[in-house]
Amino acid sequence: MKTILAPVDFSPATEAVIGEAARLAKVLPAKVVVLAVIQPPMITSEYAALVDNTGEILAAGEKNAARRLAAIEDQLRQEGITVEAVQAIGAPIQHIVRQAATADYVVMGSHGHTALYDLLVGSTTHGVLMRAKCPVVIVPAEAKVAKPPI
Repeated sequence: MKTILAPVDFSPATEAVIGEAARLAKVLPAKVVVLAVIQPPMITSEYAALVDNTGEILAAGEKNAARRLAAIEDQLRQEGITVEAVQAIGAPIQHIVRQAATADYVVMGSHGHTALYDLLVGSTTHGVLMRAKCPVVIVPAEAKVAKPPI
């Protein structure tokens, strides 16, 4: 059985990413690994006094991600797809590429930011595309989930 890695960030693109991963999983057949990477809040020394509860913020993010991952797992299982949810904390590109090392495909979203935004802030999708050793399917920001042919 093949493995499809579907990194999600719970943005509006998540639904299209999960839909495309599910469609591919049914065609191949494949297992879908849904990955959520929680980034710890970045704190500079200037704001450290304002953010004493970093641990609480991170715990809340983990709890929210776990709840949302469970919902995605349930949805995919109801569609008859083998699914595994994975949650990690840290830099998204590193975790996605590490998980992609055992996958046959990566299906991830593109938020449709401008080139300037990607230049200044960076793009997770671009970082994964440049480093992953398997094919990466990029779902555009405004993609509609394609229905499998009958």
